[in-house]
Amino acid sequence: MMGLDNLAPIMFGSLVLAMLVGLPVAFTLGGLGLGFGYFAVSQGIFPEAFMANLPLRLFGIVSNELLLSIPFFTFMGAILERCGLAEDLLEGTGQLFGSKPGGLGFAVIIVGAILGAITGTVAASVIAMGVISLPVMMRNGYNMRYATGVIAASGTITQLIPPSLVLVVLADQLGRSVGDMYRGAIGPSLMQTAIFLLFTLGVAIFRPQWVPPLPEASRTLRGWPLIRRVLWGMLPSIVLIFLVLGTLFMGLATPTEAGALGAIGGMVLAALHRRLTLKLIWQAMDSTMRVTAMVIFILLGSSVFSLVFQGVDGNKWIEHLLSNLPGGPVGFLIVVNLFVFFLAFFLDFFEIAFIIVPLLAPVAEKLGIDLVWFGVLLCVNMQTSFMHPPFGFALFYLRSIADQVFKSGAIPRPIASKDIYLGAIPWVVMQLMLVAVVIVWPESVTYWLDKEAAVNVDDVKIEMKIEDTGGPEDVQIPVPEAASEPTSPASDAQ
Repeated sequence: MMGLDNLAPIMFGSLVLAMLVGLPVAFTLGGLGLGFGYFAVSQGIFPEAFMANLPLRLFGIVSNELLLSIPFFTFMGAILERCGLAEDLLEGTGQLFGSKPGGLGFAVIIVGAILGAITGTVAASVIAMGVISLPVMMRNGYNMRYATGVIAASGTITQLIPPSLVLVVLADQLGRSVGDMYRGAIGPSLMQTAIFLLFTLGVAIFRPQWVPPLPEASRTLRGWPLIRRVLWGMLPSIVLIFLVLGTLFMGLATPTEAGALGAIGGMVLAALHRRLTLKLIWQAMDSTMRVTAMVIFILLGSSVFSLVFQGVDGNKWIEHLLSNLPGGPVGFLIVVNLFVFFLAFFLDFFEIAFIIVPLLAPVAEKLGIDLVWFGVLLCVNMQTSFMHPPFGFALFYLRSIADQVFKSGAIPRPIASKDIYLGAIPWVVMQLMLVAVVIVWPESVTYWLDKEAAVNVDDVKIEMKIEDTGGPEDVQIPVPEAASEPTSPASDAQ
């Protein structure tokens, strides 16, 4: 009979091998869980009754109201991806900064951050900005590697900026509130945007020929028309951000209700841009259905796998493996982030969140690590999953957009995959820099969280009020004289 100590590592190794082979994640997780569960029952490792927990876990997933926010946010992002908001934002902001070297780069980063705060999906940001800004950058002589890199990187900020879907999933897996995860991500998202802007400023100073200003003929808007164009793109976005995040932070709405407000707000914005059609709504619903079904199936499969994995004491094996690392909590964080960084070459962020995070969270909590900080740190790290050459999804999106733009005649020559991959490397390095900053400076996350009131035990006074029941006014309890002074065994002996 196979020992219990060997089954957990074999089960985990089988999962890694299946992922490397490229088998469907959701069905692989469920299949491995059921297969190893049947084997464990046949070997007497745990009883058949243990597997009766499975229906309860699955029912708990599909009845989880927090997960209902995922289709709402996805629908909002799908609507805004097609409603013309990105075009207005990029055109106005590009005209505003276009007279300076690197102006288009600044505009793409700022608009990427704004789109991240209202869409929550990387695909929407990368595709929208790629279609609009890539031809403009190419026509105005921008360095091709910088142009592709800044478009892909500014789209990945979406993953970190609330209302990111990744933060919703991490909150569910870590057992923390979505509001706390959103608050914790404010500092790192602002720092990531600032790092990208500083890099663009450095390029504009030291390599101005890579990022030339727009020629005079291209800057058609000036004065009040330019300001009006910028405000037309900015103000509706700010209102929608308040509807989604403001109501959540103020405690006026739950994450699901905030997502519903965002979905309605997205349709209102589409109507303002005169693009709200039945075809648009149908496309948004189709995209929402696909993303939601993918997330739920992965979550169901991971639940089957994790139940059996815990049954064979896999959680204890992981805890023993990671708790004894040199360096304590810092060593644990370094190893975990390196592990997640390399996993991101092969796995999607949903897969990492559902498979790996439940295994790491108990160890982190045992080491005294704040789970909100830990979750935001992993979210910063998982940004790189979209930028890894050659498997990053943002690079795939940009690759397809570059081909379409070239075939339409908007750019004079095709963009090579080599330029897209090499252009992504500096931005991946900047994302890893933010990982190091968050590890060294935890207050970048925890500063925005609600502080618990510190209680000094010495200042606590307990007062008891005795109501008058008609009895004696003063109640005295006589104390024997022998007990009035402390005694010791030595005095008793005398």
